[in-house]
Amino acid sequence: MKVTILQRDIEWCDSAINLQRASEAIDRWPGADLYVLPEMFSTGFCTVPNGVAEGEQGVTLQWMQRKAAEVDAAIAGSVAVKVGENYYNRFYFVKPNGEVAYYDKKHLFTYGGEHLRFTAGKERTVVEWRGVRILLEVCYDLRFPIWARNKGDYDMILYVASWPVPRIKAWSALLIARAIENQCYVVGVNRVGSDPNCEYNGRSVVIDPYGDEIARCATGVECEAEAEIDVAVLNAFREKFPVLKDADI
Repeated sequence: MKVTILQRDIEWCDSAINLQRASEAIDRWPGADLYVLPEMFSTGFCTVPNGVAEGEQGVTLQWMQRKAAEVDAAIAGSVAVKVGENYYNRFYFVKPNGEVAYYDKKHLFTYGGEHLRFTAGKERTVVEWRGVRILLEVCYDLRFPIWARNKGDYDMILYVASWPVPRIKAWSALLIARAIENQCYVVGVNRVGSDPNCEYNGRSVVIDPYGDEIARCATGVECEAEAEIDVAVLNAFREKFPVLKDADI
């Protein structure tokens, strides 16, 4: 399976511009099976969701469905969503037939006040797409390894993020750790640019089960990169070196 990562500079709270630019970036890299965008890619990481959060059938999700159908690929990224009286940082995984799976971010970023207005999710989400089982996670989730522990139910983790420059070393180190400890591929897509609170420099990457980078975006600029995910190679590695069978419960 071919994965294309889309490292974006997000225009603050302007979904029209951000969706147009995301569409143009996808068009520059035809032929992928999966396109991955950052956390809250249509608005930026806004922890005050009034006026920003969309409904369950909002414009961003509708764009993802249209674009996925157009390019015959899945599109993934998170969006601020309002459901009833609650707000969620919702990671959508949209297939070209219109099917939608989602994961609501469990670990809300208390340091930035996300927990004051958003509701935490409670369930893990694993999506199967073109022969690959994919765990969906969002930004701060990366710091909590038990939540991501491989139960033999996935082959790859997607992390979408708005991870700022001062803590970027942790981002890079933890992505590698999750790949090694879970014997899986890891895709980490972070934004670049700035918002009213932080500066971002990306460091988006695809990592193989050995902890090696197989694709990387340039630091500090909008960028795309692609990688091949080979489940046969992954399964052979797991069979030869069955670490997961010895994991703690």
